[in-house]
Amino acid sequence: MKILLTGANGYVGRRLLPVLVMAKHKVVCLVRDKRRLVLERNMRNKVEILEMDLTDEEALHKMPNDIDVAYYLVHSLSHTSRDERLAAKNFVKTLEQGTCKQMIYLGHLANNDILIKQFRTWIHVEEVLRMSKIPLTVLRSTMILGSGSAIFEILRDLVEKSPIMLAPDWVMTRCQPIDIKNVVIYLAKSAGNKKVYHKVFDIGGPAVMTYYDMLMIYAEERGLRRKIVIVPALPHRLSARWLRSITSTTLPIARYFVGSMKNEVVVNCNGIEDVIRQPLLNYREMIRTAFKDIKQNEVVSSWMDACCTGKTNLELVDFVQVPIYGCFQDRREADIEGQDPDVLFNRIWEIGGDNGWYGLNFIWRIRGFFDRVFGGPGLRRGRRSQTDLKPGDALDFWRVLMADKSSRRLLLYSELKTPGEAWLEFKVKPTADGCRLQQSLSYRPKGLSGRLYWHFFQFIRVPAMRSLISSLAEVSVKEDGATSFAVRRLGNLKIHR
Repeated sequence: MKILLTGANGYVGRRLLPVLVMAKHKVVCLVRDKRRLVLERNMRNKVEILEMDLTDEEALHKMPNDIDVAYYLVHSLSHTSRDERLAAKNFVKTLEQGTCKQMIYLGHLANNDILIKQFRTWIHVEEVLRMSKIPLTVLRSTMILGSGSAIFEILRDLVEKSPIMLAPDWVMTRCQPIDIKNVVIYLAKSAGNKKVYHKVFDIGGPAVMTYYDMLMIYAEERGLRRKIVIVPALPHRLSARWLRSITSTTLPIARYFVGSMKNEVVVNCNGIEDVIRQPLLNYREMIRTAFKDIKQNEVVSSWMDACCTGKTNLELVDFVQVPIYGCFQDRREADIEGQDPDVLFNRIWEIGGDNGWYGLNFIWRIRGFFDRVFGGPGLRRGRRSQTDLKPGDALDFWRVLMADKSSRRLLLYSELKTPGEAWLEFKVKPTADGCRLQQSLSYRPKGLSGRLYWHFFQFIRVPAMRSLISSLAEVSVKEDGATSFAVRRLGNLKIHR
């Protein structure tokens, strides 16, 4: 079958794509920015990528008219309700002009009338899709858990960083979490399955529990002793900001999570288990499977893949070449004798996250703390994988613009709350007797405040950049097992206005 997969850049879409390809389907991925969809080498010739914004009616002609099955996985916490409905209408309108035989929509389960704005929007999208003459299959999911999912990372931060947790009384709301692998199987096996045409199914895990249960069971699985103090009538906004302050999530996701806790998400419209049979992982198995994926560096996708701050709503490759004019630059080089350039770049490749920034880590932590205070991401986002990088990945308070091992180049874009824009670039080049490490921090100030910022924080920036390149050079050589080495040129600082 020829399948259209929207939202292929998202958490669920990235997991579903390889499953569809393995099932020998011809897959067309619809994304807003094709450069953020990084495919494994064995999939590149098997997938067609279509770049299009569904809210742009003039671009609808790009969509092929010979689609058999179309997945609608487009969700955004930043889009307005109007944009969401417009995208769904355009989606339906275009498919009805072709040969599409089935639409599959992954929605969200909400069992009562106290709905947050985003839940209402998703219900409206479902209503738009149901008005089509094309058979629709709706899967309303409960909370989706898995390595890299927003909910899993929130639970992880809450339990592992907070011995005593303050929680609103909504923490006793019931829910029925489901593992991402089970969700993907339901989605994949629904394609072309006439038994699910014109049907609505709630999909959830095998057990109903409270959020309180989820937190405490997670603590047990991790061997931690935790206490939860329930604070009645804790304001929604205060709860969201508290959650954001101690976890790696963004404020919109924190608001969504806190708001969704008012809603009991328990399966009512069941029956899909009779059509698509599969073993459902229980909650403890979900936790163990997620950490197994993390340990083996098999985190296929993360909630951060489709989550950028407003500062990075830009075309990523516009900055593959870092701006020079109008920028301050801190450039440093180190010539290292007897060093394999690939070994050195592998060290750079694993920077950030649990490994930290190698030298003067406390400075990076202090900078991350103040960024969190002013509403930025800080260092708590970490990395999707400690051994793998892809363009679009979050890396602490940076966003990966280019990650190319073949050319030994890593380019990061800052998402710190600053009066300007910043890029950090690493290059490793072979030399006659070793390799050359080039490290460049570029900052384009915005107005007078941006210039003052660059000069004021020089006492932090200079030692941090000097320590970073020195640590990379020294540690990489020592890890390579060399008995002697020389850093011939280090700290060549140039500032360009």
